[in-house]
Amino acid sequence: MGLIALEGMKFYAFHGFYEEERLIGNDYIVDVYLTVNFATAAHTDNLDNTVNYETIYRIAKIEMAKPTQLLEAIANRIIETTIDVCNNIQAMKVRITKENPPMGARIGKAYIEMEDSFVVQCNKCSKAFISYDPEDCWTNHGMVYPETRATLTRNYGPYICKRCLTPHFIKERN
Repeated sequence: MGLIALEGMKFYAFHGFYEEERLIGNDYIVDVYLTVNFATAAHTDNLDNTVNYETIYRIAKIEMAKPTQLLEAIANRIIETTIDVCNNIQAMKVRITKENPPMGARIGKAYIEMEDSFVVQCNKCSKAFISYDPEDCWTNHGMVYPETRATLTRNYGPYICKRCLTPHFIKERN
């Protein structure tokens, strides 16, 4: 497991609760921290086995370009878009800093941080695995009969790893 960080991505953007902030704009700094298992990438020297910095920068740039009232909403969009694009992120933290916020006083910066972890534990075998949503277990690996799913969910809860689901598959997904 390791940390991939992009710190100090600077953007001029039009965010803020007040309309004037969205009209005038301000300087922002975005920091993104990703916990990723990149052991395979370290051994293979292959970009496909890790997270591409450029992808994370482009996601941040696109989301920062959308005028928004709350920095929290931007951070949430960055996290959601990143986990839609990258499938090996175990945890993620986003910090968005607004420089010189207009508060009627001299304040150097204000920032928010949003953090999320995507490692869950299989309720049947206790193995840890990555899941971005409880539905991942049921849609990413294969198909099971609805009755089987209901029974497994009732007995073990929403998080069940692929290994524990495999014996119940009607059809495995490629």
